[in-house]
Amino acid sequence: MKTLPHLVPVGLFLCLALSVTSAPEGATPLSPPKPPKSVAPHVPATWRVGVAQADITPKDLLWMAGYAGRKKPAEGRVQSLFAKALAIEDEASNTVVFVTLDLIGVPQSIRRTIAERLERELMIPGANLVMNASHTHSGPSLRTVPPAPPKDESVENTGTQQSFEYTQKLEQDIFAVIAQALARKEASRLTWNKARCGFAMNRRRDYSLPAGHPNANLAPNPDGPVDHEVPALRIEAPDGSLKAVLFGYACHNTCLGFYNFCGDYAGYAQEYLQQHRPGFVAMFLMGCGADQNPYPRRSDVVPGITDLELAQQHGRSLSNAVEMALTVNPRPVSGPVRAAYEEIKLDYAKSGRAPHDYPVQVIKFGKDLTLITLGSEVVVDYSLRFKREFAGAAGVWVAGYSNDYTGYVPSLRVLKEGGYEAAAGWAESVEDRIADKVHELYRKLN
Repeated sequence: MKTLPHLVPVGLFLCLALSVTSAPEGATPLSPPKPPKSVAPHVPATWRVGVAQADITPKDLLWMAGYAGRKKPAEGRVQSLFAKALAIEDEASNTVVFVTLDLIGVPQSIRRTIAERLERELMIPGANLVMNASHTHSGPSLRTVPPAPPKDESVENTGTQQSFEYTQKLEQDIFAVIAQALARKEASRLTWNKARCGFAMNRRRDYSLPAGHPNANLAPNPDGPVDHEVPALRIEAPDGSLKAVLFGYACHNTCLGFYNFCGDYAGYAQEYLQQHRPGFVAMFLMGCGADQNPYPRRSDVVPGITDLELAQQHGRSLSNAVEMALTVNPRPVSGPVRAAYEEIKLDYAKSGRAPHDYPVQVIKFGKDLTLITLGSEVVVDYSLRFKREFAGAAGVWVAGYSNDYTGYVPSLRVLKEGGYEAAAGWAESVEDRIADKVHELYRKLN
């Protein structure tokens, strides 16, 4: 079994080296370090918050997830992958836990097991757990069941046993990082706001064009629906020291096509936010990005620019948006925090196929912020719909890729149009069933 090399490619080393050099001549000089200062000193620090992280980069060169055309295992690593946990407790000792993962998805069996342990061992309701994956296509393949022994020894080893062993350990690592976050809770102030970032574009073709139009079968679609909002939840100590940020964006992590472990643009956004901030943790919450891709993407689309450089550029763009959301016009976040979670039956159009248990979750922070999480790869229509339907004084934040990973979940519009995101074969009731449950859980928390 090959061991993961820890050498970084020369091009990346040079790029990182350039990022820490002094400012060029003529640039406005950096200010000397200043003591901590709150962006919202008028907001009371009534929360208790803990944060923790663990490196979950495979130690071996496992097969990778995300692209069906993979022909070999990973060749190395250009960036570490992380599991991060954020535990938020209100004045009444109600606690919600956010777990973010630099992985392709959240296996439903792992979420269920961790939720059960959380409730049994740490007395936190399973409904209060959010597990979200960044959907990087440069992470390891996951396997929750042991592989059957090959009938023929000549069959090529695709690493299924190694993936199973990695996934088993991953489950333990996630629970451990949650426990660490819970043990580290300290008095904190919560604020939130949002900014915008524009590199996501709808990756589907424009179905409104007539069949004979020269662009009828071309993608992406610059006029297609997008969600460019970048929500950010700021966690700071009573003295104003920045402790953590939970931020989101709706876009596939598919800048990269190589065979190296990497968090893609979301990994770089987190890395850049953490630079020059010792002890600070940045956590990425993937939005409804099933039909969204980062553009430009892949090597040589921009002459002389590699896919890795594009991932870094998009990561910097997103981190810049988060920086603004962290500081501009902070909105207070007060308690109590309440959560509701339910798995509903989603039917397939083909008769005889068993329905899928699909997770829907709503979390409300007082009257200030509502977070809606949906399972699997949800198209952007869901985010736009719920932001419109729940618009009001409270902010609305919608995340996909949460608590489950079972492929694409289209809206009714996308289902009727067809195409890649509609290929799973859901029944036309899919959007209404999800939306009805979101509204039901929302009313339950009022």
